[in-house]
Amino acid sequence: MIRLLQIEFIKLWNNRASKVLVISYFVLLTLISLIAAIKFNIGLIKFHLAEMGIFDFPYIWHFNAFIAAFFKLFLAVVIVSMVANEYSNKTIKQNLIDGLSKWEFIYSKFLTVLALAVISTIFLFIISLLLGIGYSSYDEISIIFSGLEFILAYFIKLVGFFSFCLFLGILVKRSAFALGFLILWSIIEQLLFGLIGWKITSWETAAKIKALFPLQAMSNLVDEPFTRLSAVQNFGDQIGEDFKFDYAVHWYEILIVLGWIAIFIYLSYVLLKKRDL
Repeated sequence: MIRLLQIEFIKLWNNRASKVLVISYFVLLTLISLIAAIKFNIGLIKFHLAEMGIFDFPYIWHFNAFIAAFFKLFLAVVIVSMVANEYSNKTIKQNLIDGLSKWEFIYSKFLTVLALAVISTIFLFIISLLLGIGYSSYDEISIIFSGLEFILAYFIKLVGFFSFCLFLGILVKRSAFALGFLILWSIIEQLLFGLIGWKITSWETAAKIKALFPLQAMSNLVDEPFTRLSAVQNFGDQIGEDFKFDYAVHWYEILIVLGWIAIFIYLSYVLLKKRDL
């Protein structure tokens, strides 16, 4: 396992574009801390994001997990390119000739997916912890480490999304087309949702069906956190709107994404096994 992972990371580090994308991803995660510096002073109106409670424990785990997920596209490009380069450079064929089985090839790619997700999650945890210690109004240990399920959800979300990208890379064999298919699939999910709700069943049932779609299932793991802010809640009470939603990370949502991860890895192996290289 370690040998396979070492091989993959050597390939990634020797690829200049992948190196730049990975570094950019972690730099952008670090820049989340700059949100704390955003201030607006216009006359009597003073606006400071850090003072609104976005870095309070345990809210910070939810907020940072949601924001950081937007940057996952950087690593998605790396994963798709990693597979595409195997085909374009003929290294996949050479690896198989040298004795690497097709399952070991898929396994090595999945190990890379897991490693990138683990490193990203640990990095996000450290940044969130440091920001919370610096800005949070709460310093009780029980409060600090409550809400960590959002970090777990972030990890599962990354593994699911990267596994989907790995499958697309195997399926299409070209990074640009694979990323294009990823965008197309997100549109297809919305169109299917609209069609089911409009023609087949109720919109409520359609929403439940949509929650089973891969990208939607991943999105459901970490819901938007903004309506949790007390300022937004107070504003909602003043205008008569109820902004109290279910933000929890549910076990069945995790199971759905884990199911898709297993499906994507299995389909990647089946495709590679049947393909004449």
